[in-house]
This record gives sequence, structure tokens and C-alpha cells, in this order.
Amino acid sequence: MSAPHPDPAPASDPGRRPLVLVTGASRGIGRAIAAELAADHDLILGGRDPEALRELAGELTPARTQILAAELTDQVAVAAALAELDLGEGLDGLVHSAGILVSGTVEELGAADWARSFAVNVTAVAELTRALLPPLRAARGTVVMINSGNGFTARAGGAAYAASKFALRALADALREEERPHGLRVVSIHPGRTDSDMQRQLRAFEDGAYRPTDYLRPQSVAATVGLALRIGEDAAVESLSIRPRG
Repeated sequence: MSAPHPDPAPASDPGRRPLVLVTGASRGIGRAIAAELAADHDLILGGRDPEALRELAGELTPARTQILAAELTDQVAVAAALAELDLGEGLDGLVHSAGILVSGTVEELGAADWARSFAVNVTAVAELTRALLPPLRAARGTVVMINSGNGFTARAGGAAYAASKFALRALADALREEERPHGLRVVSIHPGRTDSDMQRQLRAFEDGAYRPTDYLRPQSVAATVGLALRIGEDAAVESLSIRPRG
């Protein structure tokens, strides 16, 4: 049985549930985050596959759900999808869970590989955050960036991914200081290796065996996001690392 959830931060309307947008919501860590929050938040589910998002929405009772179906690197499509959302009194949380893994040595990677890694893992995060700053400020909300252990260290063959995660950490640090006067909280969460499609992709690159029990469960990472979003108005989680126990 999971531990009881603390009350989310109070809204101006006592009957209003906090509203959170989760990118990459259709699978992996993003899907686990959506499931974690559904009990006491309303959700905007972000992803590229509208059918998968609608299927997930049907599972997330009692949350009221909306869908943002767009490729996050397509700014025109993102703007059109955002215009369709009902943000009401504001946006209480924005969780950046979408990301890609680009593997290869510096010798092997070309300019297009580096551009692709940064376009999804950094630029799309910055642009979506920028677009949503007004409703986030209105709600004195929280931005959560799902980073990685590779946001602190880099390994051979992982330069493009680690560099994007170092940059994502810098983005979070700068945004946190810029938005303090507006009451916005910014959180970096750095999971270690997690049981996911991305981890399978990485292990295939490494020519290694895949044993799910070696890795964090997505639900454990999602619990840290729940902590960051549910903490009281008097406090802020700013950076948190979570690693497999073994």
C-alpha cells in the first residue's frame, strides 16, 4: 500500500484541483508521473500520439484530463495545441519528462546528432516553458525538469546526451533565479538508470544484458515528482537525485 499523499498546495478556489502538464506522458517515466498525480491533480497529457494519450486519459480517474498532442520541436504545432487548452486560473505545474537518447562517440556523431539531442532535450523545454510562463506565474506554479545522472557526469559514448542534460541543469538553475520574484519554483530531478524504453536503447548500444530489477522503477521517479509538486507553499525542492538502491 502506498503512503498517503500530503495535501497539494492550496488554490484560490478550495474546490479546485491543481492543474499540471506532463510531457512525454504516454509511456515510461511520464506515464508513471501522470498516474502518480491523478488522485489529486487535473492533468494535461503531452505527447506525439493522440490515440495513446486518449487511452491514458481514460485510465486516470478521478483526474479531469486534457490532451496536448504535438511534436515539441515544432513550435507552430505546439502553439496551436496550447491555444486549445483551458488553463482556468493558471497552470500549477509543468513537468518536462519528454526526452531522447543520442548515443555515440564524438568521432561517430555528426552535427545533426548534436542538434537533435539539444532540440528535444533543451530547446523544446525552454520554448514550452517560455510559452507557459504567464499561467505558471498566475498560479505561482512549479516547473519540474526530469534530468539524469548524466546531468552531473558523462561517460564514453554519451557525450551528446550528457551535454544536453548538463545544459538542461543550467537552464533550470537560471530559470529558478529569474523566476523567484514571480513565486515560481523550479526543480531538477536526476534519476539514475530507470526501467524504460530509453534504458533498453542504452543497453543495446552498450551491448549489455537488460535486467529490469537492476534499475529504478518509473513509479519511484514519479514519487519524487509528486513530492516536489505537493510540498507546501513555504518550501521548495530545488534539486533531487534518485538512484537504484543496489
